[in-house]
Amino acid sequence: MAHATDSPNTPPKSGPYSHAVRTGNVVFLSGQGPVDPASGTIAEPFDEQVRQTLRNLSAAAESAGGSLANAVRVGVFLRDLANFPAMNEVYREFFSEPYPARTTIQSELRIEVEIDAVLELPA
Repeated sequence: MAHATDSPNTPPKSGPYSHAVRTGNVVFLSGQGPVDPASGTIAEPFDEQVRQTLRNLSAAAESAGGSLANAVRVGVFLRDLANFPAMNEVYREFFSEPYPARTTIQSELRIEVEIDAVLELPA
């Protein structure tokens, strides 16, 4: 049976979805963006936006009993693929080998970056 969680440490949701849904030992994290949950603002430059996005994703993971260390798949959505190298540098601050499987695509977002993930928690 699936169990949904929401984190008070992420920005408010913009629609009818859960921050995380756990079924068994698998957790699906909804996409997070670069909004600082405390101030409601988006920082500059782009690398700080990626850091905040990953901090928000980490908070969603923690609300479901996991962490980004449990990630087995990550999806990265960039408004501008020219930001791919900068995203990769920050990504390495939050993930280590063996890296999760990842897809990075360009998307017509209202924000510069959004990231989602799938976690596998210990049984």
